[in-house]
Amino acid sequence: MLKETQKSLSEINQSVPVPDVTQSAFWQKFLAYSGPGALVAVGYMDPGNWLTSLAGGSQFRYHLLAVLLMAIIVAMFMQTLAIKLGVIARQDLAQAIAVTLPRPVRYSLWLLNEIAMMATDMTGVIGTAVALKLLFNLPLVAGILLTIADVLVVLVFLRFGIRRIEFIVLAAILTVGIIFGLEVGRAQPQTGAILTGLIPTSLIFKNHAALVLSLGILGATIMPHNLYLHSSLAQSRRYDQHNPAQVNEALRFAKWDSTVHLIAAFIINALLLILGGTLFFHTDHQLASLAAVFSGLKTPAIVGHLASPLMSTLFAFALLITGLISSITSTLAGQIVMEGYLHIRLPLWQRRLLTRLVTLIPIFIIGWAVGFTDQAFENLIIYAQVALSIALPFTLYPMVALTSNSRLMGTHVNRPIVTWLGYGLTTIITLLNLNLIWQLI
Repeated sequence: MLKETQKSLSEINQSVPVPDVTQSAFWQKFLAYSGPGALVAVGYMDPGNWLTSLAGGSQFRYHLLAVLLMAIIVAMFMQTLAIKLGVIARQDLAQAIAVTLPRPVRYSLWLLNEIAMMATDMTGVIGTAVALKLLFNLPLVAGILLTIADVLVVLVFLRFGIRRIEFIVLAAILTVGIIFGLEVGRAQPQTGAILTGLIPTSLIFKNHAALVLSLGILGATIMPHNLYLHSSLAQSRRYDQHNPAQVNEALRFAKWDSTVHLIAAFIINALLLILGGTLFFHTDHQLASLAAVFSGLKTPAIVGHLASPLMSTLFAFALLITGLISSITSTLAGQIVMEGYLHIRLPLWQRRLLTRLVTLIPIFIIGWAVGFTDQAFENLIIYAQVALSIALPFTLYPMVALTSNSRLMGTHVNRPIVTWLGYGLTTIITLLNLNLIWQLI
């Protein structure tokens, strides 16, 4: 076990063989390449997504489902570019950016992305601490300190190799999906209203609060660490890189893997929004916080006969699962950034411990300044999304440029329409995120 946990990401990557693409059935190929998408999908289900989805449902019922759908479609497009960079160029995004930039700029981008990685880790810390408080009435301070021990979870998982980590994460996603499926099914939402909510309307342009929440959904969906992570994990399958047929198959099924798991992430976030819209829409209670939803699910005065301690417990358990699993993905993404930009390879357990200890510093500073309360820390999650928003254009613009470079990508270079679409979407996302930052300020 010690030998395994002393490995860096680059040493445990490229470890999954795939069947001969010319002789295997479709499902054999899909299963062989399936897995990296699950690790990436976890990033679309962190507490930041939970908060924006629940708040969107409780305030505007199902109307923001269309925003969530558009956000995930854009995410699919961006993740596809990250996959293509990894499979074709055999470089992750950090490596590809670093080799084209002078040292001062490279170090600056590394620092910016380290801040983004810590912001990502912060949402996992707070989500885990809140879940522990809801489940076991553990004080937030104790829960935050206890998250240091999740390095042990990472150590245990790494012992099994990258393939088994993928299966563990997939099982976690299925568990969370089943929990929310049960809760939404019990709430008996109106199917027609849900389908109507998937159609875009002018609400976000007419209602200021809806606009802010829509920007929050977009900001919580497109995050830098998922792009770095996917560009690296896309290289985790072992096949003949000099065989054009196998390269094409790797690219094709990596995209399938990403699409399927991002659809799963959309369904889970949609279930959260539907849950908020079905049970808490037009109530007199403030239900935008995780703790308030936990309490509301078991309070007859709020949800009537649907109140159930079991449902509230399952809600907190799902939050705990996503908090713990996000620890794995944030560790992997942080290692990718460090290795790519600085060429420093640390054992993953050291990287995990370092990131967690640095993350705790701002958490405790803010906690001591404003108090260790649920609301204060959930506000901290929102500000963590702002940090991710600031780093986003410094990730998206280089990725579009790299995948549009014919010398790097060869025959798989972006078509002109893909390049312009990438730049256009990146500009729109950047402007929306800047607007979100302005609204929060």
